[in-house]
Amino acid sequence: MNFSLVLKERVLYLVLLIVGFAAGFVTANAHPTGLAVLSPQDVAGKVLSYINNNLVQPGSSASLIGVEEISGVYKVITEYRGRKIPVYATKDGSFLFISRPLNLSQNLSMLTKEETKKTSCEDLPKSQTPKLEAFVVSYCPFGLQMQRILSEIVKEIPQLKNYIKIRYMGSVTQDEITSMHGEREAQENLRQICIREEQGDKFWDYISCFIKHGNSTACLDEANIDTEKLNACMQDSNRGLKYAQEDFDLQSKYHVTGSPTLILNGKRANEFDFGGRTANAVKTLLCCGFATQPEYCKRNLTTATAAIGFSPAYSSNQGGSGRC
Repeated sequence: MNFSLVLKERVLYLVLLIVGFAAGFVTANAHPTGLAVLSPQDVAGKVLSYINNNLVQPGSSASLIGVEEISGVYKVITEYRGRKIPVYATKDGSFLFISRPLNLSQNLSMLTKEETKKTSCEDLPKSQTPKLEAFVVSYCPFGLQMQRILSEIVKEIPQLKNYIKIRYMGSVTQDEITSMHGEREAQENLRQICIREEQGDKFWDYISCFIKHGNSTACLDEANIDTEKLNACMQDSNRGLKYAQEDFDLQSKYHVTGSPTLILNGKRANEFDFGGRTANAVKTLLCCGFATQPEYCKRNLTTATAAIGFSPAYSSNQGGSGRC
């Protein structure tokens, strides 16, 4: 990829970060000696909050991909408009840097290649039976967008449903499921998890209905869900909450922080490296996970960006590329 093209994509974000750095992220009287060390998650949260509250363009937002310690600072990996952008912060959360620390043993030209390289099909791990796991929450507009994409793929290429699993983000606290958007979302997550695990042949029918208007009652009827069995699952902690905890454990394992996030064969994958939030791009990404691609992977699907939020149509003017 031409580095100058990447710079054009990133220039506003980086310039704003520089302005933000000068304007006040740095604590004026801060000094590294004797200051408290914050957890990676606390610093990452502070960085992301600052970026989204002060730096990005109105109507857009950066999301957090991950955080790690490197060379005595925290490397916070953000995503903005489909591109991964690493920034760096001191462990006390007082200083923000936009340039990566240079490894003096590494060639500078290699740094440029690493920063600009998009993931290719060859880069993704292969399997005879690949698994694409899509982490979402049920009322996130962008999670609904990804569910719409996956539902479209399953409708057009039914064979691929065997290689797709929608998983849910959240936690279980004192035998209660929680989610980022509150109780209603937590219960809907649990409802979808129970349908997925115990009435899996009806799961995609339910999802394809729910993403239109969010009417769970009507969709249970439309998908012919056994509601007695469903309610028993949701009320039995050895069933519903146990299934949910498996999702949440994988969320922690893969360091998933935003809805949607794609994991292919155990490795994070970026749909924007293959064309964005479209059925064809995600189909292509999934098919890259096959050791030997089946013939149906050659079929082209729509390249229209899927609608965000609830929508009766696959695409609309409300396309986007964010995360919750």
